[in-house]
Amino acid sequence: MAELILKADTKRGRGTRSSRRLRRDGQVPGVVYGLGGDSVPVAVNARELRTVLHTEAGLNALLTLDVNGDHQLGLVKELQYHPVRSEVMHVDFIRVDADVAVEVEVRLVLVGEALGVTYEGGVVDQAAFVVRVLAKPAFIPNELTIDISEMTMGDTLRAGDILLPEGVELAGDPEEPLASTSTAVIEVEESGVELDAEGELLDAGTEGEAEEGASSEESAE
Repeated sequence: MAELILKADTKRGRGTRSSRRLRRDGQVPGVVYGLGGDSVPVAVNARELRTVLHTEAGLNALLTLDVNGDHQLGLVKELQYHPVRSEVMHVDFIRVDADVAVEVEVRLVLVGEALGVTYEGGVVDQAAFVVRVLAKPAFIPNELTIDISEMTMGDTLRAGDILLPEGVELAGDPEEPLASTSTAVIEVEESGVELDAEGELLDAGTEGEAEEGASSEESAE
């Protein structure tokens, strides 16, 4: 994969007014920190930031931050979005060492089809959508998968069941549930069908005949 270089300008003012001005000019305010260094306020081009975030690696894309000519290896640590518009309002970058493992969240994808669950009228519920792992920057996977093909009703797949790639370790609880099964709920539209006191289908013709008979008896009396 080609190296992702993102220019980060440190020549920006502080405060809300300065941040608003940056956003109007197509920039995103942010900060770079980590590895024992000082936190440095920066501004990055909004379009370039979107480009590096839309690779297969997503938020875990390994970046080379060009901080006023000083190239630093980094990752996106946190993004703050506008509450209405889908635009990034602020970004945190963390410096990383190529030889030191970092803890990140990786997207979880369920693969396969749990026919044993389907045949029993059940569904597979995904309980977690990310998994925390430890890996050196170059070994961070784009996503992790877990196969649900062998699941049957009552089964639960946990974080410890994931087959992790080389160089990747689980950082969270291995007992964390990732996928479980439940009975499918089917909504039935109201159709005027009535049930008797024991829950049995009440035949409309029989009901009519019963009512007619009762009326005849009442008339006879």
